Amino acid sequence: MVIAGIPREEIRHTRAVQDWLAEGRQEGEAKGRQKEAASMTLRLLNRRCGPLSDATTAQIQALPLEQLGALADALLDFQGPADLATWVAANA
Repeated sequence: MVIAGIPREEIRHTRAVQDWLAEGRQEGEAKGRQKEAASMTLRLLNRRCGPLSDATTAQIQALPLEQLGALADALLDFQGPADLATWVAANA
C-alpha cells in the first residue's frame, strides 16, 4: 500500500505515527487500570454495603481512576449503604 507516494512501512516508522501509536497504547492502558480499579472497588463495596443497584454500579464504573482511589480509601470507614450514598452524592 502506498499513501501519497510513500510506502506504508516508511509512514509507519515516522515520528508522528509512532507518537500516535504510543498515545493509543497509553490510553488503552489507562482504561484498563480504571476498569480494574472499578471492579475491585465494586467487589469491596458489595461486601461492605451489600448488593448495589445498577445505577450506583454504573456511577462507580464511570468514575476516573483518582476518584476510584478516593472511594476505595473512604469505603474502609463506611458502616453501610447510607455512607456510600453520601459519598457518591458528594463526589460523583
